Amino acid sequence: MAVRTIWKIVHSCGHEVAHNLSDRAADRRAGFARWLEGRDCTDCWKAARDSDTESKEAWLAAKRAEEQQAAREWAEQFDMPPLEGPEKALDWGERSRHLLVTAAHTALVVEGTWDEADWAQLEEKARTVTRAGWWIDQRNMEGADLLELLDSAGEQDRGTENPFR
Repeated sequence: MAVRTIWKIVHSCGHEVAHNLSDRAADRRAGFARWLEGRDCTDCWKAARDSDTESKEAWLAAKRAEEQQAAREWAEQFDMPPLEGPEKALDWGERSRHLLVTAAHTALVVEGTWDEADWAQLEEKARTVTRAGWWIDQRNMEGADLLELLDSAGEQDRGTENPFR
């Protein structure tokens, strides 16, 4: 007997919806169905989301501030240089750099085969790329690809060396 793929879910909003869970592994369907039960149905969720633009904007602003704070603390902890570029790109570039480099550390060191010496070399290369736009352009890349991306960064992406640093 096959594990069912169609699950009738009574959502927290009270609506009953038949969900096709065939795109999930058989052993993950029941857990996902329980998770869905604690949520509004898609229609109610969209209606609430679309009607509440003020709190959505406040939520997004708070989320960005939290991400920015984490990126700044990380940059300071790991001695990353400030980024260069237009003022409105600097924060986004910092967040993008933080997310990509931490994803690379997870993929290459934590889950991969790299040791700390290999990582230190990559980290040094990352410090040389200071153009915020470069980091923004790479924001959707896989962490495991960071070494190749850094090797392909051009001179315009690398900052001018500060002799007073």
